[in-house]
Amino acid sequence: MARVRVHEPRIRNPGRAEADAALALAHRLPRLVLEARRVSATLAHGLHGRRRAGPGESFWQFRPFHPGEPASRVDWRRSARDDRLYVREREWEAAHSVYVWIDRSASMAFSSDLAQCPKIERAIVLGLALSDAFVEAGERVGLIGLLPPRASRRVVETFAEAIAADRAGLEADLPPEAPLRAQDEALLVSDFLTPVSELAPRIESLSASGARGHLLMIADPVEETFPFAGQAVLEDLEGGGRLRVGDAAAWGEGFRTRLAEHRGALADLARRRGWTLTLHRTDRPASEAALRVLTLVGASRAGQGLTGAA
Repeated sequence: MARVRVHEPRIRNPGRAEADAALALAHRLPRLVLEARRVSATLAHGLHGRRRAGPGESFWQFRPFHPGEPASRVDWRRSARDDRLYVREREWEAAHSVYVWIDRSASMAFSSDLAQCPKIERAIVLGLALSDAFVEAGERVGLIGLLPPRASRRVVETFAEAIAADRAGLEADLPPEAPLRAQDEALLVSDFLTPVSELAPRIESLSASGARGHLLMIADPVEETFPFAGQAVLEDLEGGGRLRVGDAAAWGEGFRTRLAEHRGALADLARRRGWTLTLHRTDRPASEAALRVLTLVGASRAGQGLTGAA
């Protein structure tokens, strides 16, 4: 019989351990999975790894001043350190950003002894690791409702600090309302146990302008199999309700049916909006889900509609 537990609220705030785990996972991800797909996408859809000069916010390099260029382009501070003139170049950036949201509501604190970790820990590690992978691949990444997109090498630490300071996020099981631009992309990490009727308006709002998106569903093995028998007490972690079940085995059949229907409706919602859906169980390695999401991101940008499970 599987044992389950609900962790105390502090587990829904990322700490140093989760940030370290995210960095370790991100360092193992083969960036070429995303890079190969991204290069073939149109230039207007992203900040590309083929570094080049152009309009943008990020400093790239100094280069020698060429005769005929406007004198206003000279970086006089750098030139003063040498006997020649230099121009400060910024890295070319196109209008494309990735926005991440990590669900930290009460249901994410659930875990069983069949899992490697609680759902919230896996969600934070995957969300931060994928953010780091996107930045390493040349993307600008932000947190929906918290931080604007950036291409920072310290994205894991910066995002972890912002999430830890966001107390309101502990009560929200839906992403903030923030319509994205057509060139943007969303990554939502959650158990998605919220009724699809409540989730649909948020996804439609995020994608109203044509933004692409990816749903990464985190599930505990017990939520998949419901391996209980005899009497059991079920508790609603979001609403606080309790239900005493006399025959858990028989009740589990109906539960699995309703869960399948819920996920089918969620998959249909994602498909209608041109988004992808990935299911990840917490008894599996985090790297499986991360690699699958990167593959789906690349396939989405190449115009292929895919839905996956890891």
